[in-house]
Amino acid sequence: MNDNEKTLHIVPPHRIVQAGALALGMLALFLVLQSVLTLRDLEHQTIPAADTITVTGQGTATAVPDVAKITYTVTQDAKTVGDAQTAATTKSNAALDVLKSAGIADKDVKTLSYNVSPQYTYPSCPPGVFCPNTSPTITGYEVSQSIQVTVRDTSKAGDVLQKLGTLGVQNISGPSFAVDDPNTVQAAARADAIAKAKTNAELLAKQLGVHLGRIVNFSEDGSQPYPMYSTNSMAAGKAMDVAAPPALPVGQNESTSNVSITYEID
Repeated sequence: MNDNEKTLHIVPPHRIVQAGALALGMLALFLVLQSVLTLRDLEHQTIPAADTITVTGQGTATAVPDVAKITYTVTQDAKTVGDAQTAATTKSNAALDVLKSAGIADKDVKTLSYNVSPQYTYPSCPPGVFCPNTSPTITGYEVSQSIQVTVRDTSKAGDVLQKLGTLGVQNISGPSFAVDDPNTVQAAARADAIAKAKTNAELLAKQLGVHLGRIVNFSEDGSQPYPMYSTNSMAAGKAMDVAAPPALPVGQNESTSNVSITYEID
């Protein structure tokens, strides 16, 4: 045989059989592992047991509102944007000084919007007369700033309204009474609903002659406490002579919770 000739190696048949068997074994192992993982996932799904009962409960909780929210607007117009802004700023600062003197913290005064709008006049033409130019003309600008005030001592809400009414600000509205932390009221309503649902479950189990097991499902449909409004709207643009602060009953806010609980039974 020449050096340039290559040697041909023939794989014995039993080696081919061994390689095929090894490949089939690895495939079978992979399929087994996949089946185990699938079964594990099915076991961890939150599917209620076959023998269950479901009960519901409705709970309520009330709380006296501890904050009052009041909104007002400062609006000024002038020939130029700068003049309108200067006049609006002067009036707004005067209102802020009054709020500060009433004990309102800076963090409780928030600007809701600030707008600068051009003011237009439109040419008028007598009936039957052709007007070559009908484009509107800018005659000035209006600056408007809306402010929201949070009064944390609700007994002072009427006094704040009275003070704002003497400053010439516009669209004074409120107060809307609310609970500063509504989650605490909702939690109390939920606890009441769960207690009632558990009572219903125990009574039902006794009537059916079964025993309650673990809880396998829970859901809640609740409503947050809603504010109760006492409206004292003052829309005039001039300072008002308010003789005395208005009486503003606060009332109560109510929160509800509806829960559903599913128990295993045996």
